This record gives sequence, structure tokens and C-alpha cells, in this order.
Amino acid sequence: MNSPPCAIRRQTLMPPRESASVALRPKFQESFVDVILSFLRHHVKESGLKGVVVGMSGGLDSSLVAKLCADAIGPRNVLGLFLPEKSGPSPDEKDTKAWAKQLGIEFRTIPIGSIVDAAAKQLRIPKEDRIGLGNVKARVRMIALYQVARAESRLVIGTGNKSELAAGYTTKFGDAASDFAPIGDLYKTQVREMARYLGLPREILEKVPTAGLWSGQTDEGELGISYEELDRILLGIELKLHTEEIAERAEVTPKQVERIERLVEANVHKRKMPLIPKVGIRTFGLDWRE
Repeated sequence: MNSPPCAIRRQTLMPPRESASVALRPKFQESFVDVILSFLRHHVKESGLKGVVVGMSGGLDSSLVAKLCADAIGPRNVLGLFLPEKSGPSPDEKDTKAWAKQLGIEFRTIPIGSIVDAAAKQLRIPKEDRIGLGNVKARVRMIALYQVARAESRLVIGTGNKSELAAGYTTKFGDAASDFAPIGDLYKTQVREMARYLGLPREILEKVPTAGLWSGQTDEGELGISYEELDRILLGIELKLHTEEIAERAEVTPKQVERIERLVEANVHKRKMPLIPKVGIRTFGLDWRE
């Protein structure tokens, strides 16, 4: 018995199943820029506040976010804040200041070293505890950003990307905190492509990614994997592929995939507000829709 014409048409239009040999690579699309600009315009306007503040380090992520904010709501409504541990000029401050000037946004430097030192001393954090000291520094940066934002009726715009969020490469209530995170759904490799597309300076594009929490620190050194490999694995996890298929299509080993899978699972708490045990009718973070 012949199939009805509509059934044949549906079968013809069904896309072929993607081959397991197709490489996993997050792709940048120019339309992403418009989505983020629209997001920023809408939420800043909805907030009723006067503008935004961005913590700028001289690195790729924060430089791109500053550019997106300036394009979305106008340079006069954007403040770039450089928060060094030590006073005095530095290459990162020079790059950041030059980029802020090119964007036409306001720029300020607030050294935070004395605050970090005082907190570390009071908390008796030993100098060899680099993680503890780094977390203090990241949280002091956010204290500074939120104080400036409160005093000047601004929003704090985060600069974290999807790769960092997935792997938990953030400090809870430090760089993970913000009012909005415009590049939070872009993998690091997509961030780099967007930055290149939007014309960021070469000296910023070519910088080695680092959180700047201690001397010699690099993102990839701490993560133990390149961003290119990490992002391919994370895309496979996002697509809910099996470990073996991710390894094949991402051109990495199954052990590398398993390690990143564990990282993603272990850092759920960094991607959510504090969990609340449900006893009421509607509970924030669970079933209270806003």
C-alpha cells in the first residue's frame, strides 16, 4: 500500500542524522551581537538606573563587554573600573585605559591592594594559600564594583563566559556575581571570534587569558586544558552526547571528557542561587516565576 503524499513529504524534509565523525566546534554567528545588544538595551532601560559599571582588566572578556555596553546604551552611560592590587602604572592599565578612551567611556582606577591585605591579615590567610588570597581579591573587586554602582545608580555588568561558568572557573560571589552577564552564553572561543569581528585591538586579542589573581597565573594552566579543547568538550556535553562520541568528535581522550564532565557536575552550586528547602506555596529559585 502506498504512503499518502503528506507522509512522503514529511520523510523527505526530515534532516539527515548528523554523522558521529562531524567535528564539535562552537560557532560564532554575527546575529549573536544583535541579541546581546538588544538584551542590554532592554534590561538597562527596565532597571530605571542611569547606566552600568564594568570591571575592566585589560583582558579579552571585559574589553568585549565594555564594547557591547557602549554600543548598546551609549558610551556616556558606561563606566570602566580598573581594580589593580598594586598602585602605579602597568601594561594592563595602559591597554585598558587606551581601549576605554577609544570607546569613549568613562574610566577610573581604584587600587584595592590595601583592602585585600587587611582582609587577608584579619582572616589569617597564609601567603602560600593562593586560592584563599585569590578569592579574597575577587570578592573585594566585586565589593568595589557594587559600591560604585550603588552610589551612582548603575548596574554591575559581569564579564564571565560560558566556558568559565561550566567548568566552575569563577569565584562565588566574586567574579561570578553581577546583575547581568551578557557573554555568559558564549564559549571562550566564541568570545574571541566576536571580539575579532567587532574590531578589538590586537594587543587585547592576543593576550594570554588570566584572572590576574597571582603572578604567572593563566586560565588554561589552571584548567589543565586549552580553551579550544575545553569548548569542544563542553559543546558535546551541552548536546548530551555520550562520553565516547564527545571524545571522538572533539579530538580528545575519553579521560579528558570524563574530567570535564565531573567539573561541570561538581560546580552546579556556582551557577545557582543558594538552594532553599521548599516549605511554602511558591519558593524563590524553584517555582516562583519572575
